[in-house]
Amino acid sequence: MSSTRSAGQNRAFATLRQFVRGRSPSVERCEMCSAELAAEHQHLVEPQSRQLVCACEPCAILFSGQNETLKFKRVPRRIRALPDFRLTDGQWDSLMIPIQLAFFFHSTPDNKVLALYPSPAGPTESLLSLDSWNEVVEDNPVLRDMEPDVEALLVNRVGGGGEYYLVPIDECYKLVG
Repeated sequence: MSSTRSAGQNRAFATLRQFVRGRSPSVERCEMCSAELAAEHQHLVEPQSRQLVCACEPCAILFSGQNETLKFKRVPRRIRALPDFRLTDGQWDSLMIPIQLAFFFHSTPDNKVLALYPSPAGPTESLLSLDSWNEVVEDNPVLRDMEPDVEALLVNRVGGGGEYYLVPIDECYKLVG
């Protein structure tokens, strides 16, 4: 009887070992063509839904440029520090962002600048008016060069300082998500 119990236990433990061993790491794939992706890969954004899509280099190239008829836009990879950026405390307060970290980007479907910031539920869009945004752009002409939907101004005022960057939109969502 103990040999029967032992065989049953062995089968049970063998099954448990299969789960514990873990599965081979899943391979990330291009969401356009299913090609295997490297850890560092391109992203596309669908402006209408703000959905990010992983893409291989050949597929990402197809969505380069400012062709408004395409469903997706290629997210750039460059990050630019803006050491000369000017944003006064008064301007920041007038944007009415409730915390000291946010990103701003021009949404073509909404035809306006949107502000998002981190919250326990993930990225939260500010529903407040950004009337003072034009003043910030006047003081910082570099903002006119932001690529709509795919590039954002990242503002970090945590700790009382001020750090400002133009960054790819996917990096912003990683940061606040």
